[in-house]
Amino acid sequence: MQNGTRLAAVDLGSNSFRLEIGRLDHARIHRTEYLKETVRQGNGLDGDRNLTPEAMQRGWDCLARFGERLAGFKKGEVRAVATQTLREARNRDEFLLRAHQVLGFPIDVVSGREEARLIYQGVAHMLPQSEERRLVIDIGGRSTELILGKGLDALVMESYRVGSVAWSMKYFADGQFTPRAFAAAEVAAKAVLDEAITLYRLESWDVAYGSSGTVGAVADVLSAGGWPQGLITREGLDWLLDRLFKAQSADRLKLEGMKDDRRAVIGGGISVLRAVFELLGITQMQVAQGALRHGVLYDLLDREGDTTDLRSTTVARLARKFDVDSAQAERVSKTASTLLRQAGHVLPAPELLRLQRKLDWAAQLHEIGSHISHSDYHKHGAYILDNADAPGFAQPELHRLSLLVLGHRGKLRKLDADFEDPVFAQQLLCLRLAVILCHARRDPDLKGMQMEGTLDKHRFVVSCRTGWAAAYPQSAHLLREEVLAWEKTPWTLIVASP
Repeated sequence: MQNGTRLAAVDLGSNSFRLEIGRLDHARIHRTEYLKETVRQGNGLDGDRNLTPEAMQRGWDCLARFGERLAGFKKGEVRAVATQTLREARNRDEFLLRAHQVLGFPIDVVSGREEARLIYQGVAHMLPQSEERRLVIDIGGRSTELILGKGLDALVMESYRVGSVAWSMKYFADGQFTPRAFAAAEVAAKAVLDEAITLYRLESWDVAYGSSGTVGAVADVLSAGGWPQGLITREGLDWLLDRLFKAQSADRLKLEGMKDDRRAVIGGGISVLRAVFELLGITQMQVAQGALRHGVLYDLLDREGDTTDLRSTTVARLARKFDVDSAQAERVSKTASTLLRQAGHVLPAPELLRLQRKLDWAAQLHEIGSHISHSDYHKHGAYILDNADAPGFAQPELHRLSLLVLGHRGKLRKLDADFEDPVFAQQLLCLRLAVILCHARRDPDLKGMQMEGTLDKHRFVVSCRTGWAAAYPQSAHLLREEVLAWEKTPWTLIVASP
């Protein structure tokens, strides 16, 4: 990206929605605007884990305001991510459909570990580079992320389902601050976080950093109370807990430095933070400037290049882990990319490159399930991808990749996919044709072969040179079968072979 490019990140958190806008200047992103709204979607989940209509409306209203500010931004300059509340919500697709419309950009629901990775990226990019081993902690509304890292590399990442909103609803629903309520909340938090003791041992890190919501709110109150700025200590937490006991309730709590929108969730936040301190042996925590939204901004930069896109590294790791036939994967990838360039030549070059990269990932992984089952390997491959720990990928991205892997062979009606989407249809057809043409596991003869797409008419035409069908009768037969397969979809495939 060029210097001066504007980039934007939208963070749909469980407590607040945030919009961070920055300008690129020599690989650094400098803030130009920041908006935050307390939406409290985290307490809008009902007993069946569905977002209530009121919670969805609060989110849509906020995103509509953000969308107005993002008017004029290009697709590759904005990324929106959603976290634990939408990971849990059973009706999230209903919310996301309209949210996409009002925001003007798609929203990625990221996994807990991917959220943790992005948080670390945000924190690390805002800190001086050093050799220190860092423990980064982010207590959100419905989840807490713990990360061990060094420099810009996140090494150990976990997400736990405990947070300020969830714990406030469960243990401080009446708004009363009592020793009994805090004791119960801390014990429960430790039970959820207990396995972190092994992963984040005291000797594995040098400095503890806290990121975002709860940590920032606690640090502001401590600083206003005369404690060192930007630092949280056990003594400071004890002092703050005593102030909550004296106030007795959230309604009566008046602390300098605490914003009104934090009072309702401060009980849950402090109980989780105290549990983390005690479990991991933390005596003091530095407040980090970076957060999830900053990590999303820097991840936008990394996604622009083949060598910097973490998703490419993840695909390569998965291919090695499942012992994929690399020669065949490369063969299929090259063939599919050739066909996509022919069919998608009318697309802008950056868009075509993005589509080719994602098609390459599908080609590299299309046989990932072959060591589980020979006949149904495409089904097992799709399952692996839908459930894999895949750094860099959002859940919708990974699911789309799994659909390509599932659909690269066999009947198309088994796919729960949007065949009206021309991008998906092009990618899937190119992958399926490439697998057919490479069925003998050798480089296919593509001389004189041409693929054209007429997207507005939902039609693809593959033309072959004279004599090709006679020279490769099995490939020609498979192509005729492919024509029949696409008759079950809104698309028409025509194979012209003189």
